[in-house]
Amino acid sequence: MAVMLVHYNHDFDEWKGMFDADPVGRAQGGVTRHTILRGVDDPNDIVVQLEFASLDDARAFRDRLVGSGVIDRLDVRTPPIVLEVVETEAS
Repeated sequence: MAVMLVHYNHDFDEWKGMFDADPVGRAQGGVTRHTILRGVDDPNDIVVQLEFASLDDARAFRDRLVGSGVIDRLDVRTPPIVLEVVETEAS
């Protein structure tokens, strides 16, 4: 499994509207799950985690997202980064 993280600082409601419109096509891009985290002190501090079955799917979607120009309209604190999940544990 792989994940892609993006960190934004943008008006949450505006960003969420764009996210919900899904201009890049998450399902078609191999996203199996997403998690949205929102800052407690700054509700416009947004981190998005997208999960993928493979690193190749995650890399391809990152390239698709960046190439689409969608994130160029947003205040991106950390550009999309692909990470490999090496361990998870629940307690």
